[in-house]
Amino acid sequence: MTAEKSIPIINGKAEDAADAADAEASSTSLVRSNDRKVNERGHWNNKVEFVLSVAGEIIGLGNVWRFPYLCYKNGGGAFLVPYVIFFVCCGIPVFFLETALGQFTSEGGITCWRKVCPLFEGIGYATQVIEAHLNVYYIIILAWAIFYLFNCFTSTLPWASCGHEWNTGRSHRVRLPVSAHRPFIVPCPLESYHIGSLRWELALCLLLAWFICYFCIWKGPKSTGKVVYVTATFPYVMLLILLIRGITLPGASEGIKFYLYPDMSRLSDPQVWVDAGTQIFFSYAICLGCLTALGSYNSYNNNCYRDCIMLCCLNSGTSFVAGFAIFSVLGFMAYEQNVPIEVVAESGPGLAFIAYPKAVTMMPLPPLWACLFFMMLIFLGLDSQVMKSSRMESNHEAPSTPFFFDGQCYRRELLILGMSVVSYLLGLIMLTEGGMYVFQLMDSYAASGMCLLFVAIFESICIGWVYGSDKFYRNIEDMIGYKPVFFIKWCWMILTPGICAGIFLFFLIKYKPLKYNNVYTYPDWGYGIGWMMALSSMVCIPLWMVVKIWKTEGTFKEVKSLFRGQTDHRANCGFETQTGQMVWL
Repeated sequence: MTAEKSIPIINGKAEDAADAADAEASSTSLVRSNDRKVNERGHWNNKVEFVLSVAGEIIGLGNVWRFPYLCYKNGGGAFLVPYVIFFVCCGIPVFFLETALGQFTSEGGITCWRKVCPLFEGIGYATQVIEAHLNVYYIIILAWAIFYLFNCFTSTLPWASCGHEWNTGRSHRVRLPVSAHRPFIVPCPLESYHIGSLRWELALCLLLAWFICYFCIWKGPKSTGKVVYVTATFPYVMLLILLIRGITLPGASEGIKFYLYPDMSRLSDPQVWVDAGTQIFFSYAICLGCLTALGSYNSYNNNCYRDCIMLCCLNSGTSFVAGFAIFSVLGFMAYEQNVPIEVVAESGPGLAFIAYPKAVTMMPLPPLWACLFFMMLIFLGLDSQVMKSSRMESNHEAPSTPFFFDGQCYRRELLILGMSVVSYLLGLIMLTEGGMYVFQLMDSYAASGMCLLFVAIFESICIGWVYGSDKFYRNIEDMIGYKPVFFIKWCWMILTPGICAGIFLFFLIKYKPLKYNNVYTYPDWGYGIGWMMALSSMVCIPLWMVVKIWKTEGTFKEVKSLFRGQTDHRANCGFETQTGQMVWL
């Protein structure tokens, strides 16, 4: 921060020297006050911590178990056409918008929107609700992976055969015309309105997962920044090892061919384009507030534009390479069983906890490869979970949590502990005998692509039209020293909200109720709960607008002021450019 004397510019006209001195003194005081706030908030020790933290958040389980499956399902290499279009028109622009907004305001995911436009502060609350849902159910996958990992430390993997010493005397091995890889399930416990008893071994695994997560974030960016050196890099080592092993297996080439062989006729199916768009939003952690929170710990002049381009390319590249590691092994599995690869191809939990574990039992040294695979899943999931929990804690500027923050560190730790305990208790319902049905309900509604698209529409409108894309470009130029390419501004104003609105409408028009494994239909009250979880986030934006306008007293002029926020985090009334000149907007 420079201390050069300069004359304020208001509407392009210089004021007299006395007014200039008073304005500069006032602005300097505000700048110092905000600088102290940034220091109290915390910051990354270096750029590497920021890059690894964001990489850990966006590169998660979806890269391994969702993208490869969508690619083969939607035409192989042809799927890359809509994927790249959404990557350029939606992924990079919104990713950059959220990161730059956090860095510019040095605020969390709620108060950053209050700074730029108070009427759109509901965006922050919407992302917070989505994050709260994710915080409860995403870590369940970690509990499953930890449970599987503990069972890998044996000479023979438990799922390699059905003959075990703990079987009862009435257990018999028979062959049935069904497979674990096909949609065959027993009647759901929910049909009798009973989810079964709690699996205590899984509950202990979930407790361990939360224990690890808590001590990764309890000191804020100081502890999180150190953890990511391991959690963000180790999965790449595991992925590389599994990739090399996979492509050397017999039948791997058939699996890779099945993964990438282009079927261009699939591009005429609107569902292919919807899948590409939702995958971008899922895998880039867009509209969750994470990127804003992580960017807020950056120094003001960090080149976030370059960082965002690099991280987006890294994320999509990881998804593409993970497909080779997964489908080479599935090709080997199909080769060993002499069945078409469609029979063994799975997505989501079915891939991670049924298909791939079964495939490694056919390799030499199966416990070794199973350990490596589940360790990779744990680190991928832990990274994302740590960032999700850290993002919720970073929104302590919200007026709802004044008790936990009075400048004393222990209250931050109490808030994190409270969130962890509540999330753990809520997650126990998904570790019951019928817990998978609850998990799928939350996964399909609470943080669905529809919710993320809805938030993205309002984010783009707020920055592109209300706050002003030109003004935001000037803010970015003051931070990094130059303006990004014009195309991104065009995306904020037209392409991104237009594309997101189109996909959102398609979701509503072509809506199909969730079916577990495409077989079990949930009861009506189950769908009602799902829609309540989905609307709990989306309703925050219009509801906040209505409440804010209702509470604003005065004429239309006062209501109009809700569209204008504080234009810069370093001064309430203007910003100091890199040349030392105070410019007032």
